[in-house]
Amino acid sequence: MSTDNLPQNTEQQLRKPRVAVVFGGRSSEHGISVVTAGAVLSAIDRTKYDVLPIGITQDGRWALTADEPERMAIVDRRQPNVEQLAESDEGGVILPVDPGNREVVYSEPGSVPKALGEVDVVFPMLHGPYGEDGTLQGLLELSGVPYVGSGVLASAVGQDKEYMKRVFTSFGLPVGPYVVIRPREWEQDEPAARKKIVDFAGEHGWPLFVKPARAGSSIGITKVEDLSGLDEAIAAARHHDPKFLVEALLRGREIECGVLEFEDGPRASLPAEIPPVQSHAYYDFEAKYIDSAPGIVPAPLTPEQTAEVRRLAVDAFEAASCEGLVRADFFLTEDGEFVINEINTMPGFTPISMYPKMWEATGVPYPELVDRLIQVALRRQTGLR
Repeated sequence: MSTDNLPQNTEQQLRKPRVAVVFGGRSSEHGISVVTAGAVLSAIDRTKYDVLPIGITQDGRWALTADEPERMAIVDRRQPNVEQLAESDEGGVILPVDPGNREVVYSEPGSVPKALGEVDVVFPMLHGPYGEDGTLQGLLELSGVPYVGSGVLASAVGQDKEYMKRVFTSFGLPVGPYVVIRPREWEQDEPAARKKIVDFAGEHGWPLFVKPARAGSSIGITKVEDLSGLDEAIAAARHHDPKFLVEALLRGREIECGVLEFEDGPRASLPAEIPPVQSHAYYDFEAKYIDSAPGIVPAPLTPEQTAEVRRLAVDAFEAASCEGLVRADFFLTEDGEFVINEINTMPGFTPISMYPKMWEATGVPYPELVDRLIQVALRRQTGLR
């Protein structure tokens, strides 16, 4: 059937919505983003949606990539990257900056730019800075293109552990003891900043956790047993972010809970427990993604504890003005109290990741989860809301 003579709005009704899956990026979580995007590309219903895979290289170039999810997996403990998937070493994808035009263009040096068609929604499978932190969300808001997940503010809050904790505290959510060292503080008076940490350790005891303030996937985090390991831990954190946090150890159980937006508002999944991982000091990057340490779904909690952590997860989602999805991470302390550690506005999303596993246990299988997130984004407009 030819659409040459149809009105534009009728033409748009006849075609399938087009989903641009954007992944990779400039952060230290580049490889995990590629793995996550591969899982989503495999799950998207191609009878329902057209798909455009766009990878962002580690130096920030937007590349048109092959739609080959099987090449986007961890193999022999090596993570994939966008450079391996890009169809050209030089060409770049250009998003529109005109809210009235959603047509994506592909350009190569010395060639006439090629129109790739309109994009109806972006599924940003980016983790960490330059993607999950509100930067990409701001670009999409300026372009007027709907997207999956939280907006600019919630994405920025969800990425910065200091301000995340400040928001939670202001809404009455319980957080553990922590101290923040900002870049200027460290650069102008390093001995005073170090003393601040040592005094914190004197108050709360060892071990401590030293973390980059704006990184994820447990990258750059060190469990510090005593003063002798502090400088090395600080250097590891500052390698990823000049701002870092020091957190007190909370003794207890690690509990996670997923939040998903439905038509009537956010709902929480059944929670999961992350048990201690043998051969790992804590639930670090290797345990999560390389060794695939299993979580327990659903978590062995009492009905009252399950109801409480689900309530707190939704409260955290609302406190940070999140949209779409969130994974909320808690400690269940030895005193029987839940303390929120952090939220993740674009959590790991492979079928073995905890967020999809929690929702599968709650009755939402992986393909349906992906579809629901796309549908929520398609219904939502950009701009103030």
